[in-house]
Amino acid sequence: MMLTWFARDDTPVLTGQRVFLRAPRATDYTAWRDLRRASRDFLRPYEPRWTDSDLGQRVYAARLRRGREEAKAGTDYAFFIFTRSDEELVGGITLSNVRRRAAQFVNLGYWMGHKFAGQGYMTEAVSLVVPYCFETLGLHRIHAAFLPDNQASRRVLEKNGFTEEGYAEHYLQIDGRWADHVLFGLTRERYDAAVRHARR
Repeated sequence: MMLTWFARDDTPVLTGQRVFLRAPRATDYTAWRDLRRASRDFLRPYEPRWTDSDLGQRVYAARLRRGREEAKAGTDYAFFIFTRSDEELVGGITLSNVRRRAAQFVNLGYWMGHKFAGQGYMTEAVSLVVPYCFETLGLHRIHAAFLPDNQASRRVLEKNGFTEEGYAEHYLQIDGRWADHVLFGLTRERYDAAVRHARR
């Protein structure tokens, strides 16, 4: 993984073999709006309810401002995922609710455009943010949650070393209803062991 700091905010550029991750920019608005709109039916069962007004340019600009403030404060980091071959936007990843002191954890969330799903992009994107969480942010745990029937999300997490840790009833409001979620986690100890094994 190649890591480059981007001067406009405190979110780095993370580069892998097929994708790279960076903070959203104002110039990404049209690509983001079009991808979200085209993927509405695909994303609806897995996300909080949203409408066309949430795709507006003013809403997007407010998200950018908030994202820069949160990254500067060290509490949240937002990434867009692009293909390296043609720099096409394919999805996004968020690292939210960073906790320090005795906790040292972060929540991982992500979304993928419909036409790019199932091609391994998200698995690689998560593999880039995991070392960023542990090696750069110095955190001890990464938490993730998904709907019980979301097997694609389960595979992404398992391929990146996450393990199932529990089940949360009525955990998040998804598409207008409180939904149960499967809880996954990855510790620094498990990550370090996997890195040592890969280097042998």
